[in-house]
Amino acid sequence: QLQLVESGGGLVQPGGSLRLSCAASGFTLDYYAIGWFRQAPGKEREGVSCISSSGGSTNYADSVKGRFTISRDNAKNTVYLQMNSLKPEDTAVYYCAAAGFCLLLLPQSFGSWGQGTQVTVSS
Repeated sequence: QLQLVESGGGLVQPGGSLRLSCAASGFTLDYYAIGWFRQAPGKEREGVSCISSSGGSTNYADSVKGRFTISRDNAKNTVYLQMNSLKPEDTAVYYCAAAGFCLLLLPQSFGSWGQGTQVTVSS
């Protein structure tokens, strides 16, 4: 059974950093693009970033460009999201999910969703 598990969330002050991890169990990530999404209370789930199966292609939502970096270590079966210069508006539950390709970062194009990890940016 395909399963993704997110970790690394927490409480951080504005301007701080966090690194989220998305680990796979039951399958190898090598053949999948992995996307990061987030959902704030009362808002729809939105795409944050995606990385192709090879790691050679990445894309980002405009709101996080220049601040977030996605990467993957297929040997560790893990994808990371390095988040720098965090803002209160980054507060959300962050999810990772798998797809064949990174297209338009549409949640409906991804599957095998993890349970999410809470990120709170507050002073």
